Formats: sequence, structure tokens, C-alpha cells
Amino acid sequence: MPLPADFADLRPYAAWALATEPERYAKRLAASMDEMQSFYDAAFARLEDAIAYIDSFPWDDLPDDARSLLHLMQSLVMVSFPVEVWKQPRVPDSGAAYLDLISEPVV
Repeated sequence: MPLPADFADLRPYAAWALATEPERYAKRLAASMDEMQSFYDAAFARLEDAIAYIDSFPWDDLPDDARSLLHLMQSLVMVSFPVEVWKQPRVPDSGAAYLDLISEPVV
């Protein structure tokens, strides 16, 4: 899905616009810290603009580009702890623990 024209600077990170939490988690685990840091830096700088853009539409009728932007920002949340706190893709000291999400909270 395309991103809104006003967010063309985020197009190099379009692969992070994943619709489900399991996809976003798998992407995080497969990414290097350098990849996550680059994505985090670019997306975090646009977070407030993205929220304003997404909020300009009704939640139950988001255009495809706004939905892609929403998914991109959900991936930003997914990488925030690894980048800001853990300095690694996996949760520290979690061993083989894994939690499956059975229902998506948002669109």
C-alpha cells in the first residue's frame, strides 16, 4: 500500500507498514539494530505529523494510504523498546518465551 504524498520521506521504510502484530514482530526480529535505528529515527521525527494525518479521517473509513501510515507507526512502536532500552531486537532474558496475539486491537 502506498504512503500519503506528504510522507514521501518515509517511503524507504514502507516495508515496515505491516498490517498485523505477528508480521511486525517477525520484521523486528529479522532486522538489525542499524536497520531499526534508521527506521526509528526517520519515523519518530514524523510521528506527530502522522498522528495528525491519521486523525483527520474517521477510524472506520481510513483511506489506504492513511492505513499504511498507521501500520508504519505501529511498527515504530514495535521497535521503540529495542532501540531505546534493550539495544537488541529480542526482549532481554526472555528465553524462548513467545506470546501469540489472537486479535488485533486496531484496524
